[in-house]
Amino acid sequence: MTGGDDSWLATIPADAGRDPVLVRAGLRVHPGLRLGELVRRRPPGITGHQWNTASRTVLDLVVCAADTGRPGFAVEFRPPMPDAAGRRAERMMQAVTAAVGLPVLRITSATLRAAEHGPQIVGYVIDARRYADGAAAGSELPDVGFRDIVGRLPDGRTGAVNDLGALARADAVEAYVARRLADPILRGLHVQWTDGPAEGWSWVEVRPGECLVERVSLHPYRISCGVDPARLAEDLAALAIGDRLRTPEAAAPALRRREDLLDDIRRLRDRRDELVDGFGYDHLCEA
Repeated sequence: MTGGDDSWLATIPADAGRDPVLVRAGLRVHPGLRLGELVRRRPPGITGHQWNTASRTVLDLVVCAADTGRPGFAVEFRPPMPDAAGRRAERMMQAVTAAVGLPVLRITSATLRAAEHGPQIVGYVIDARRYADGAAAGSELPDVGFRDIVGRLPDGRTGAVNDLGALARADAVEAYVARRLADPILRGLHVQWTDGPAEGWSWVEVRPGECLVERVSLHPYRISCGVDPARLAEDLAALAIGDRLRTPEAAAPALRRREDLLDDIRRLRDRRDELVDGFGYDHLCEA
């Protein structure tokens, strides 16, 4: 962990709250812990108002060392566009977690939820971080990133086994064969805002000229995801598309006109100066 003084963090017993939703690689993942359960007392530099508000904040998933109960990082799932009160509460929570050195990964999505998707996503981050740590330590891991490891996919094809959107991409092909989609390809993009979150988009054409669209933002506060966060955000958006393809009746009212989506992409292109490494999707704007 970086920044803050993590001596203020409490140890979390194995039976804290509900049972862990995941035990993996010497870590256990607890759902629904209040920040006040993780921090012993109000840290220096935090006002009483900040502490009273932030300590009641519920962190969706908290990853702890299995042997010591020491919190390692937390993951939050948030819907897009919180109201003013929600934004203030997030800022106060962020001030407290920064003060005590607790890394937080915030996932902003209209579809992804902690209960349904959290264990899979947290398990992925744990594995990716272990892989990256092993590579940095000079182990015999192959010279390839975690996301780019190739193997056999569940549908029998060969591809990137650590692509969280792989099943969604296969589902799209099956839905196209079943005439539920106008196009079998999940398309997407990802960007990194300068001094801001990573953002991933994914979409598929359900009816001619009408698309199912997902956008996911990742805010890694003092934490490495083990993979490029922007690329992870795009994979998460594809994962969300797959979730919605399995409930097409719920997705239909939310379809977007393809031209409106292209306009959004062009607006993103016009802000290329605000992006790390610019904008690499000019070809999409010409469609």
